[in-house]
Amino acid sequence: MTKRKVLLSLSLFISISTLIFGQGNVTISGTIKDKKSKSVLPFVSVVLKTEKENAFVAGTVSNEEGRFSISGIKNGSYNLEYSSVGYTKNKKAVYVGSLTQFLDFNNLELEEDTQVLKEVSVTAKTEQISEVMDKKTFSLTDNISQSGGSVLQAMQNLPGITVQDGKIQLRGNDKIAVLIDGKQTALTGFGSQTGLDNIPASAIEKVEIINNPSSKYDANGNAGIINIIFKKNKKEGFNGKVGLAGGLGALWVRKENLPSIRPQYTHTPKINPSLALNYRKNKVNYFLQGDYLYTETLNKNEFVVRTYDNGDVINQQLKRNRNTHFITAKTGFDWNIDEQNSLTISGLYGGEKIIDRGDEPFFNKNLSERLRLWQFLEDELKTTAMATANYIHKFKDAGHTLNIGYNYTFHRENEKYFFDNYMPTFTGRDAFKLLSDEQVQDFTVDYQKPLKYGRFESGVKFRKRDIPTNMQFYPDSKNSIIDVKAGGWANYREIIPAVYGNYIYEDKNYEAEIGLRYEYINLKYEVNPDHPTYKSDGYKYSQPFPNVRLAYKINDNQKISAFFNRRVDRPNEVDIRIFPKYDDAEIIKVGNPALKPQFTNSIELGYKAKWAKNTFYTALYHKMADGTITRISSIVPNSTLIYAIFQNAGKSYNSGVEMVFSKEVSSKFSFNLNLNAYHNQINAFSVFNKYPVQNIFSAEKQEIFSGNVKLNSTLHLSKGIDGQISVAYLAPDIIPQGKINSRFSVDTGFKKSVQSGKGEVFINATDLFNTLVIKREIQGAGFKYTSHDYYETQVIRAGYNYKF
Repeated sequence: MTKRKVLLSLSLFISISTLIFGQGNVTISGTIKDKKSKSVLPFVSVVLKTEKENAFVAGTVSNEEGRFSISGIKNGSYNLEYSSVGYTKNKKAVYVGSLTQFLDFNNLELEEDTQVLKEVSVTAKTEQISEVMDKKTFSLTDNISQSGGSVLQAMQNLPGITVQDGKIQLRGNDKIAVLIDGKQTALTGFGSQTGLDNIPASAIEKVEIINNPSSKYDANGNAGIINIIFKKNKKEGFNGKVGLAGGLGALWVRKENLPSIRPQYTHTPKINPSLALNYRKNKVNYFLQGDYLYTETLNKNEFVVRTYDNGDVINQQLKRNRNTHFITAKTGFDWNIDEQNSLTISGLYGGEKIIDRGDEPFFNKNLSERLRLWQFLEDELKTTAMATANYIHKFKDAGHTLNIGYNYTFHRENEKYFFDNYMPTFTGRDAFKLLSDEQVQDFTVDYQKPLKYGRFESGVKFRKRDIPTNMQFYPDSKNSIIDVKAGGWANYREIIPAVYGNYIYEDKNYEAEIGLRYEYINLKYEVNPDHPTYKSDGYKYSQPFPNVRLAYKINDNQKISAFFNRRVDRPNEVDIRIFPKYDDAEIIKVGNPALKPQFTNSIELGYKAKWAKNTFYTALYHKMADGTITRISSIVPNSTLIYAIFQNAGKSYNSGVEMVFSKEVSSKFSFNLNLNAYHNQINAFSVFNKYPVQNIFSAEKQEIFSGNVKLNSTLHLSKGIDGQISVAYLAPDIIPQGKINSRFSVDTGFKKSVQSGKGEVFINATDLFNTLVIKREIQGAGFKYTSHDYYETQVIRAGYNYKF
């Protein structure tokens, strides 16, 4: 059988993200024995040949213990021939598929007579889009349109992904677990997505998107998992990469300020130098990577019109000019102690300094009278440190491993706000300080055993997480609008032990994965007893989280697959934080310590086909959530202030279809088209709000048909110039108590290889035509409001990278 091409581009955007398919990483192993005596046979010749052409692929001999191993085998059908002097040559049919990197034949036997053994068909296969079925992998190495930007920006054009309010959504859902190198860290948030817009894309090798996680992953994140893999070179000797990117954003004012406030940021600079060093010699590999990102950004520029049932109308603008310094450094070593044991020690540091200067004027309906001017200065310092130790023991049979890991994360949030409250009759000056220290310890043991038709994996994990938080308010006498009594201390503590087992099977026609994760959690949230509204709370549960995925291979080019899994979204510490947030003076965000987990069941049916230079993938999916976590906005009697508080809103549903079509028109031009259409529904519900005074909020059933379309075109021009154009349209969608209107953007970029391929220069532009505006409509009890956010979306960048 002719070797098939196993790297197929099925991502939506080839240039910013190339799908990493199987490229010959499967290892075949086994033990040769005498059929009669069952004793091992050393120095047996083992040869792998293609099934149809009988062409030589690879060969080896068994060692003194009768074991053999052949690595680097690509997808396809083969014959494994093994022979020794005095024994009859034997042969087995081998099918290399996609579900495991290791195939262990266990015992293969030779006999002294001429009897031929029956053939056995074995499977494995590497990845195409969802062909491994649990993840899609995208390389950022050849990113053109988003080079020099952040990870958040680099991911926003990937298939099935959208970005809303600085959060990644998969298929219209932001309940995503974000990992770094396979681990949850405070750098991106445990259960949240904080920090994604500040991690330079230059630091990242690839991004994995897992829509249907198996039981080996943590159970949280019903929309799926995003795993961000940092770069680490493993070439011999000393090598590395240095780069510098710069850019300008907010090239013009899209909407003029309301009167009497400071100017918006324009022509905002972006600077991103990066350095990666690697030294590998003998058994040790040392690595060091550092990135610095400085940006000035018009972080928010939202115009809101609030209309109340009594006829009052308030016009407001929230403008936030942001300066950010972000530095990341990762270092460590890989030590191959011997052939069977290895150890990796690594550390990661992240430091983020944010200065926000905000202006928020409030006017009457016709802008003839200013009701309030709220100005603030936010001075925030975030510090993250992570230490990881990982030990791997390899048993004698290839792919049979025991992995023991320990991960410690420390994250400090030191936040200061200074407010100036200009009213018609007085001026008030308030402040608060928030200090939060988060410490997380994870201990894991993972075991993997290759089988003749797949593999078995199991493991345990234990997490301990502590977050003491202290909020101190400094009001300006009686004129303060800050709820001083809502400050004080709070302690978040959780322990989560979990155990899982996962069995993967594959033959020439069928694939299957069946797993179960059992998780216990005990969460306690202790609150300052003097708090006027909230008291200490928490929850505990002991729950199973099963997963099943099945596939039938119609032929070599077509496959259908089915999935089921159960997952949970645990409230993040910020979601239950009792302290009101005053970056908006009259739309105030507050957490809820009574918030409980949201459980979700998901089913999916997928179909994949490939022919010539075309590929097509489609999936039908349906998610059913109970205890839906959402933020509810309400008002209290005799006040126009709006309080946005997290609540469990009952049942919600997300059903849709995703399609990806990829075509290589010629050696000069190719494109990817991605369509994701879905129906979102939130059932009618009533919730009890405690803050600032008790009130009940009820909502009718809310539903909408929505989706997005993305087109990416890649051009290979003359003189080594590559270019891309990316177009995205997002249809209107529902949000809590309202909807978000449609959005449209175009990104483009070009790069050229220089210095015999060691260097590269690039230039790109995001939101080329400055069309991306976030428009919302919110309907509450006694009020409604509309908002248009003209925040910075258009950025032009240029840069240079050099490998040595």
